[in-house]
Amino acid sequence: MANSSHIVHVSKQSVHTLVFRSLKRSHDMFIADNAHPPNRDAHADKVKVACKVKDQYGMIQNLTASTGHQRIAELSHREIREGSQEYEQGYEEIPAHIQPGHPYPNAPGVPLSEQNARQPNLSEGGIQQVMRGLPPSEAQIQASRTAHGVEDIQRKAGIPERIQPPGSRALVAISSGTKNSQALVARKAPTMPRPKWHPPWKLYRVISGHLGWVRSIAVEPGNQWFVTGAGDRVIKIWDLASGQLKLSLTGHVSAVRGLAVSPRQPYLFSCGEDKMVKCWDLEQNKVIRHYHGHLSACYALDLHPTIDILATCGRDATIRIWDMRSKACVHTLTGHTNTVASVKCQSAEPQIVSGSHDSTIRLWDLAAGKSRATLTNHKKSVRSVVLHPKLYMMASASPDNIKQWKFPEGNFMQNLGGHNAIVNCLAVNSDNVLVSGGDNGSLHFWDWRSGFNFQRTQAPTQPGSLDSDAGIFAMTFDHSGSRLLTAEGDKTIKIYKEDEEATEETHPLNWKPEIMKKKKY
Repeated sequence: MANSSHIVHVSKQSVHTLVFRSLKRSHDMFIADNAHPPNRDAHADKVKVACKVKDQYGMIQNLTASTGHQRIAELSHREIREGSQEYEQGYEEIPAHIQPGHPYPNAPGVPLSEQNARQPNLSEGGIQQVMRGLPPSEAQIQASRTAHGVEDIQRKAGIPERIQPPGSRALVAISSGTKNSQALVARKAPTMPRPKWHPPWKLYRVISGHLGWVRSIAVEPGNQWFVTGAGDRVIKIWDLASGQLKLSLTGHVSAVRGLAVSPRQPYLFSCGEDKMVKCWDLEQNKVIRHYHGHLSACYALDLHPTIDILATCGRDATIRIWDMRSKACVHTLTGHTNTVASVKCQSAEPQIVSGSHDSTIRLWDLAAGKSRATLTNHKKSVRSVVLHPKLYMMASASPDNIKQWKFPEGNFMQNLGGHNAIVNCLAVNSDNVLVSGGDNGSLHFWDWRSGFNFQRTQAPTQPGSLDSDAGIFAMTFDHSGSRLLTAEGDKTIKIYKEDEEATEETHPLNWKPEIMKKKKY
């Protein structure tokens, strides 16, 4: 240990005092260098201004402008022009008419006569004389036209557009009456488009009858009835108008997880956790085909809209394509590394889309039987994929975000954030209303175009059930798009419809324009 006599006691100083002393020492050290700034070189200033002019206005110095309008090059300040000798020498007078053989024959300007064509360099007085010779209506049309913008000329010349940050300045035309002027204005940052107003949705019917969690739901093409499958191993058919039970089908030995009704044949297809895929003949109300091949629980299925094939997926991380009539497995689509929770078919490419618990979405080439694209933007398991009925787009649901994609390449469009739950299911109708259902019974309604969440609601639980049973496992719109059917964990089916008495005045859109956030993948 050091001798105590050599210990120096340092007085405690605040950080502010120490920083201030350091700044003062630095100031005293360098004050001599900055006390008398050197004289500025006039020639160097002129060269600097000339470089700036060429850099900022070089692309538009020699553009042809309409007669009677100031040229875009004259927008620079008079001080800059007077201070730059190089600019004055490099600036040439540009005739206001279109020369013969002009690369842009449709550009606005004075139409050429034979006499004008022989005079390549008309004076300013000659131009005015030509203008006075035009009929009044034609002269007014010519006077009302605006010179071609930089973007138009670049586009016609094949020059790629310069990508500038939102805060950069751009040349735009400002019109005031009949007088046009060019000005430098700040470009506004892009804002979210105003969402379309949608009436709020309300619960108007609760149907009970199942003895287990209702896991799947589908509406028949005629929009007369719908079918549900539940954890009680029973498939039930209900009348859509009255909600009355019409038929119960038994045959599965475990929970029924997927249902689909064929639009061309009187067939109902079902799959369940018992690895079984069944085809029911609705004229005889019995199973007529079994599709064997899945090695584990089957979680979802879908019918191709134009071909007689069936797509199923499940916990064995595969999608299987079945010939509907011969029961043969046409393709076994492998590539996912975890449970495949959702599969959708469409007639356009890609014909098969799947979402998996491995956090990826795959677009499949049906003819080749292999994956054509893998979307890895999600960070958590994808439990639902839904196709838009009119647009060439789809949406996918995951606990991190709901994402919208554009076909055929699967380009990412936007995020729909805010549904902070495990999103089990999605549904979208032709009115661009997207609905997401959560594992905690929450329902979020979105405007598809803008991604605005215009309504949030909580599904009520059936009396006598636990609050933990408030989970939405499946949902679908009927074919009119005016009824939303949800299959829930409290063993009920709930039907929602739009509030017919709501208007934009009684239920205004609680929306404020926001600057668009950077896309988060």
